[in-house]
Amino acid sequence: MTTQESGLSFAFEELLARAAELRERGPVHHDEERGLWRVLDHASVSRVLSDPAVFSSDFSGLTPVQEDFETFRKGNFVGMDPPDHRKLRTLVSQAFTPRVVAGLEPRIRVIAGELLDEVAGAARFDLVDALAYPLPIIVIAELLGVPVADRPLFTRWAQVLFSGDELGETADMADIQRALDAIAPTIREMNAYILDHIRHHRAHPGPGLTSRLVQAEFNGERLEDQEIVGFVALLLIAGHITTTALLGNAVVTFDRNPLAAAALRTSPAGLPAALEEVLRLLPPFPELGRRTTQEVELGGHRIPENSIVMADLAAANRDPAVFDHPDEFDPARTPNAHQTFGHGIHFCFGAPLARLEGRIAFEVLFERYRDMAVATDAPVVFQNPSVIVSVRHLPLDVRPA
Repeated sequence: MTTQESGLSFAFEELLARAAELRERGPVHHDEERGLWRVLDHASVSRVLSDPAVFSSDFSGLTPVQEDFETFRKGNFVGMDPPDHRKLRTLVSQAFTPRVVAGLEPRIRVIAGELLDEVAGAARFDLVDALAYPLPIIVIAELLGVPVADRPLFTRWAQVLFSGDELGETADMADIQRALDAIAPTIREMNAYILDHIRHHRAHPGPGLTSRLVQAEFNGERLEDQEIVGFVALLLIAGHITTTALLGNAVVTFDRNPLAAAALRTSPAGLPAALEEVLRLLPPFPELGRRTTQEVELGGHRIPENSIVMADLAAANRDPAVFDHPDEFDPARTPNAHQTFGHGIHFCFGAPLARLEGRIAFEVLFERYRDMAVATDAPVVFQNPSVIVSVRHLPLDVRPA
């Protein structure tokens, strides 16, 4: 079965073709058109991501600035280097612990079931609308103690932030500036709402994540309100959009590999490994940018100070020096050293939650439906690949178990 596409001229196979084309230019090479350096092989990508002293995450002065968006930078440790990064990540780690994430499993299962109850009896539904999008939004909203009536706000914010409608397929700085300007009103609205939410929890502490963030302490320091705002915005991204992308990408991948899907239905214990393989083949964010703080040698090239370096996760995940038959879907691939969640100090904070939600969602889907297939007479709509590798709409034909 061949998945159709609509909108932007993009299909998942293009990741494969793009990685192969770039690799022909060398594992490390200068992109004259974009004015940046591309790093494609697994070892070099690992080095870039694990050496923040040389490859900085701080792009101050090199990328467009939007005043409203800057309000979120204070607590967004993804764009920070040590020691600020260590302080922020340590503080939020006290509140967002592995135990907290693991404790969400029963509730995630209930939410997934309730969402599928809403499409019970339907022979076709949109996986993104019915499950992949609302599931992580509801989980995060409940985790933060957001009132039920306000959950639609989170959904609307995420839709604006990740639509990519202002960007071309190869976004340049002008595209990015236009996108920042377009989402500024949403950023202002988010900032005001989250600040009010935090102040409420300062005045009325409770057992939820927001109150734990308010109370977290490291070396006598606590998070400022604006730092918590930045982290909550980050959590909305790391804890939501990655799960949405993973679920849609996995359904498409399983649809194209029916024997593997049938085996997983028979033995769901294989789901974690299969989902890791989906993450390897289809990383939601296929590139991570860094800035060189000094001249550095990489892959036989001298890269000047203050250069932009793009670590290509999609290409690194298909490096034949690390992965046997790298372009094939192997649901039992072990080991699977993909770099989809990054590497080093910036390893994705939301990865454990995304993995947990992905596994539970498919366990519930397999329990509910004996057969699932991507519709052949309705288009699959992809997101803008310059923002995220994911589906926006995914019509699914199902048969109840």
